[in-house]
Amino acid sequence: MMPKKFNSTGTCYPTLHYMADISAKVDAIMNMVVEGEYFTINRPRQYGKTTMLATLNDALSNSSAYSPIRMNFQGIDSKWHETDAAFAQMVVSQMKTILEYQDKQLFEVIQEKEAEVDGMDGLSRLITHLAHRSRKKLVLLIDEVDASSNYWPFLRFLGMLRSKYLDRFSPQHATFHSVVLAGVHDVKSLKSRIRPGEDNTGQYNSPWNIAADFKVTMSFLPEEIVPMLEDFAQEQHVQLNAPHLAERLYYYTSGYPFLVSKLCKIMAEEILPAKTEKVLTDADLEQAVQQLLREDNTNFESLIKNLENNPELYNLAFQVIINGANIPFNPDEPITAMGRLYGIFKSNGRLSIHNRIYEQRLYSYMTAKYYREQLSQEQEVSPGLYTTPDGQGLDLERALLRFQQYLREQHSKRDEHFLERHWRLVFLAFLKPIINGKGHDFKEAQISEEKRLDVVVTYNHQKYIIELKRWYGEQAHQRGLLQLADYLQRQGMDEGYLLIFDPRRQGDVPAHGWEEVEGKRVFVVWV
Repeated sequence: MMPKKFNSTGTCYPTLHYMADISAKVDAIMNMVVEGEYFTINRPRQYGKTTMLATLNDALSNSSAYSPIRMNFQGIDSKWHETDAAFAQMVVSQMKTILEYQDKQLFEVIQEKEAEVDGMDGLSRLITHLAHRSRKKLVLLIDEVDASSNYWPFLRFLGMLRSKYLDRFSPQHATFHSVVLAGVHDVKSLKSRIRPGEDNTGQYNSPWNIAADFKVTMSFLPEEIVPMLEDFAQEQHVQLNAPHLAERLYYYTSGYPFLVSKLCKIMAEEILPAKTEKVLTDADLEQAVQQLLREDNTNFESLIKNLENNPELYNLAFQVIINGANIPFNPDEPITAMGRLYGIFKSNGRLSIHNRIYEQRLYSYMTAKYYREQLSQEQEVSPGLYTTPDGQGLDLERALLRFQQYLREQHSKRDEHFLERHWRLVFLAFLKPIINGKGHDFKEAQISEEKRLDVVVTYNHQKYIIELKRWYGEQAHQRGLLQLADYLQRQGMDEGYLLIFDPRRQGDVPAHGWEEVEGKRVFVVWV
């Protein structure tokens, strides 16, 4: 028997892959099917939708009451989406292929009636025949429903299913007991994605308003991750603290299925084999996080593409990540809704980035992008210029003073409004080439009215903490110093750095200096 693996692409199978315990999710969805609901599982890409449909299909197939028909619109030739007749023929073809091996009696019904299917009316009659001839209740499962570039035939298909559902107790409209669709977009919103001028019928304003709300949490909870880790540990004889490691995985991923599985895969296949002992610890997970953040994959490519293709979405994410903006969460706001759709945003009492992996990846992308576009020709970093004499650490005091000088030099070149809005970005981009190759920086967002941003820099296994904030007066400054001292204490560090953007920038404003706070030393620089 082949050993199991962690899987981060495609469908997961219990016999082949280590899997989170999704039984509670399956039960919740199964209850919706039993109740005869029509609904859509709409979640971002690589969020476990296909695996869920496969698991649901197996559960229905093994039941005595239901017969599933599982279809997939991914990779279907565009010609099948051009007309109603072509679309109906494609649906019939998929059903025929499935039922040939699943239900010979229904397969024969399709063989007998398929020639009569020349559009949605013919497809409707065929569905009625199948419902009457089936010994079990039929359940239609369709994956990747938003894969087409032409939604009109599909919307008319939904309109036909809606009409049959509303009159389902009439013999002539017998239909599927339940319909489960899966895709990134909510089917209810597909009509809004049709290009202007293509809406030439006006008759399908709400083809899916019969759908029940889907409220099942598809992200992995820590208690659902634990069995996967325990299964792996037992089979591979690995020592690990499953409950604790599951909590840490959730901390970084917020349960995003792809990210959870990918981190586990990196630990199991890349980090563990290089160790002398078969033990997984927090340090191994942190190493996996850093490896993942440096990796190119289709998930990250899609994340970046969705932002670059939508400037308003990019700007909103920028405000949250770089500027630390405290934005109320409003699910009805279109840009917020788009960000949720793509797995970028979540509600955390306010608008937040979905998970720490995404936040860090986007943070790195945005700062690197600005450096490439604005600073690469202006900033030259000589080797050793900002390192300690032994070459093992960073001379952040010197780096911050150089940034202070740089910003003053650039003040005449850039307008005041730009610096007020983007000084954090300018600094983070300035920092990139200094730590490049030997270290990395990541952000720890602090929720406060002062929009603090804590940047943690690691360089040759040494850690530095830089806090970025705007000047809000002496009282707020003293309060901020105490907060930074507390943060340093929690991190087990004695020194930290504070960069303050001060609009005064004149008169007796101090330029820089060390301050003692609660037994901690803080180097403060005003820019």
